[in-house]
Amino acid sequence: MITFLLNQEIKQEKDLSPNMTVLNYLRTKINKTGTKEGCGSGDCGACTVVLGELVDGELRYRSVNSCLTFVSALHGKQLITVEDLQNKDRSLHPVQQAVVDFHGSQCGYCTPGFIMSMFALGKNTPNASKADVMESLAGNLCRCTGYRPIVDAALSLSTEKPLLDQFAELEQQTISKLESIAGQPATLALGDLTSFSPTTTAELADLLLEHPEAKLVAGGTDLALEVTQFHREIKTLISVNLVDDMKVCDTAGDSIVIGANRPISDSYNTLHHYYPDFGELLHRFASLQVRNQGTLGGNIANASPIGDAPPLLIALDASIKLRRGEHTRIIPLEDYFISYKVTAQQPSEFIEKIIIPKPKSTNDKAPAFRAYKLSKRLDDDISAVCGAFNISIDNGIVTQARIAFGGMAATPKRASQCEQTLLGQPWNLSTVKAAMAALSNDFEPLSDFRASKEYRTLTAANMLHRYFIEQQNTNNTIQTRVTSYV
Repeated sequence: MITFLLNQEIKQEKDLSPNMTVLNYLRTKINKTGTKEGCGSGDCGACTVVLGELVDGELRYRSVNSCLTFVSALHGKQLITVEDLQNKDRSLHPVQQAVVDFHGSQCGYCTPGFIMSMFALGKNTPNASKADVMESLAGNLCRCTGYRPIVDAALSLSTEKPLLDQFAELEQQTISKLESIAGQPATLALGDLTSFSPTTTAELADLLLEHPEAKLVAGGTDLALEVTQFHREIKTLISVNLVDDMKVCDTAGDSIVIGANRPISDSYNTLHHYYPDFGELLHRFASLQVRNQGTLGGNIANASPIGDAPPLLIALDASIKLRRGEHTRIIPLEDYFISYKVTAQQPSEFIEKIIIPKPKSTNDKAPAFRAYKLSKRLDDDISAVCGAFNISIDNGIVTQARIAFGGMAATPKRASQCEQTLLGQPWNLSTVKAAMAALSNDFEPLSDFRASKEYRTLTAANMLHRYFIEQQNTNNTIQTRVTSYV
């Protein structure tokens, strides 16, 4: 049974398929049809709902794609849909009224999703800038309005104080209800389908030993496609959604230690502080709805050759902590990927933490980290090529080089021939051009609908050239950053 708040109503459900999405639950089980299905793959945002959850005793709101969220993820949270925004006197919520006033709706199909994204923005960032608005709405697509009236509506809500609505009035009551649910067991079973929701890493480890065939789900932003796009059943699911000790972010030592279950959007500030390009690239990682649920651990374990985080982490010499039962081991991330969708992870083993070395210093000998993402559009798109560069120069000589790419091979992979061409050589254009040519010995990329192999080879080399130009102009006040590379 799972227990959650449906707006303000405590809801308990036990006769649900663990494979059911929140979208289907809303539309087919409780007849809340305001939430729409557009793509069923987390690309259009028409199905956006908001989840309220307790974080350090305070209520926090996250916009999520209900089409990619299994119902087990609702346990211990508050589910808010577009129907819930209407005020007690049946007047429109300020967000809804703003969309009306600025003519932000035409056919109306995408409107509920936009409204829910704007609602979450108003709650989390009341004094929103235009950049905040654009990021918040980047995961919602509209084919009618041209976006300007929707953006104007969102900007009109920007104020120094949070939105005053019934949710603000009932905040303490909501917190009390969520606290009463916390700690309750959450298991769903229907026929031969089962899902478990452990609350500690130890419980998770034991469950995986008992069910080595189980699929782990954190955000579910990729795994849910097995159900929604390929119509496959997942017999045993283990959700790590409630495993808070895997949501840590520890920067006390020489490394940044991030729990594998920490949402990507919660990792922005830390990674941006130490590695600005990493933080910037995360803002281009899918949509905000996906980043609110997806995790670095999931992005790694998915073992996609075009995952954005792995090449950056490999270039930074990151490691991962793997756990099976009581046994743990730490391996370099680059050793985790064996071949296409094949990893070094053993049965019943899972990623517990990601360990990223901190920058050693700020002098000229320290590695300079940069990352570039090439995609057909700026926001909410998968990389054609993603490159990460971490190179040290001492007295004009390359002393260290870690270069990794996604989208160039069957796995995220280091450019070893390119690195060797650089090491021990003068840091000049001649050396860089030789290293650019060496990339053709490192990779034989495929052609697909995102890019041809020739285009990938050329752009990967050009990324190194760009890195060289930027390092030669580090004192220039105008720097082109990762967010502009499309």
